[in-house]
Amino acid sequence: MTRSRSVARRAAVPGAAALVLGLVACSADGGSAGADAAGGASSGEPVELTMAFWGDADLADRYRQATDLFSEENPGVTVQSSFSSWVDYWPARATEAAARALPDVVHSDLQYLQEYGGQGSLLDLGPYVEDGTIDLEGWDETLVGAGEVDGTQVAVPIATNTLGVFQDPVVLAEAGVEPLDATSTWQDYLDLTAAVSAAGLTTAEGQPVYGSVDVTRNLEHFMLWRLQQGTPPFDADGTRQFDADDIVEWLELTGSQRADGAIYPAARATAVSPALPFTTGELAVDLTWSSYMVEFSAATGRDDLQLVPVPLAEDGERHTFLRPAMMFSASAATEHPQEAAELVDFLLNDERVGAIFGTARGVPADPEQRDQVEAPEGSVDARLLSFMEEVTAEGTDPVPVYPQGFGSLAATWRELSEEVNYGQLTPAELAEQFLAEAELVG
Repeated sequence: MTRSRSVARRAAVPGAAALVLGLVACSADGGSAGADAAGGASSGEPVELTMAFWGDADLADRYRQATDLFSEENPGVTVQSSFSSWVDYWPARATEAAARALPDVVHSDLQYLQEYGGQGSLLDLGPYVEDGTIDLEGWDETLVGAGEVDGTQVAVPIATNTLGVFQDPVVLAEAGVEPLDATSTWQDYLDLTAAVSAAGLTTAEGQPVYGSVDVTRNLEHFMLWRLQQGTPPFDADGTRQFDADDIVEWLELTGSQRADGAIYPAARATAVSPALPFTTGELAVDLTWSSYMVEFSAATGRDDLQLVPVPLAEDGERHTFLRPAMMFSASAATEHPQEAAELVDFLLNDERVGAIFGTARGVPADPEQRDQVEAPEGSVDARLLSFMEEVTAEGTDPVPVYPQGFGSLAATWRELSEEVNYGQLTPAELAEQFLAEAELVG
């Protein structure tokens, strides 16, 4: 049976107006939220919800199909969506949050959740979960708990995700290099990328083919590496558990390849944007989030891309972790909190929505949506589901702490890493500047 709900059949959540917060958390007396409070579907007035997410045109088309279904089931409620790349998404949300003008429903992420949730920009979804408007029955409690900030449920997970290594078997075969597998180490990764870059391959357009982008460019990759060293990058209260020497040691992992020009150039990544380097045929491997499987396959028109677990640590363990691939949040300033909660529930739980998206947003967090993924043997969805099952069966570490300001720190790390790639900064200088920024953010 298809699970769905009609906004017009749901009652408003009493007292939820007290949950509508500004950029600085505050409280309000009395009031009533929901559709009747602001006027909406329950009161017979038309409602237009706005929604923003990051992604590509393929994901946008899937959301269009899903929100059209929602509007069909809820006459008088329409959804206006907008999307952008990950890099462009967050500056736009920051501007809106400062003006108390976030869209009614937004994609959120662990990198920025403490910042937006702690400032009171996001609606407390707890009452809507408690009364069943947002149905999380049977969901993984750890995954749901990742959407809490100071005990308040400001986000709910859409899908699960983990880091993995994507491989282009065509590039590897042309370079005469054996692919990585579940037994590969960091040294195997480095040897493979160096060998591909040294093979002298070019694309049909004459562009050089490289082994990989600089794997040290991403703060979350550094977090994984610190977990593999036996130390969580941040403790429970967000205090940093690494120093400049740790950063330099990580950056020097690819130091010789940078010196030899064997790393995919930052300038080329800028030139091909908004396309991702791995989709251009100019890379052999890419360490990134598993949820990119569908996007990479759609962008390249190929179904033979491979995905293997992250390299093993020195102790022979992987120490990888699962985290929400994306999350839904609602604006604390929305005039339609009830309808926003209904939309979130529909997109999370309706089985038809599960069939529309498959694994395009990652492996669905809702067990029933996950069961609706059509995954013929050998398909992109089947391979992603199999990969996640493999990683889960092997065992994972707890989700590391993402402290407040992490999104800003991740952006700073990325920018400074580009300067290292250009030869404008040394690893030691990156460490010094990054830690100075961390002190300001913290």
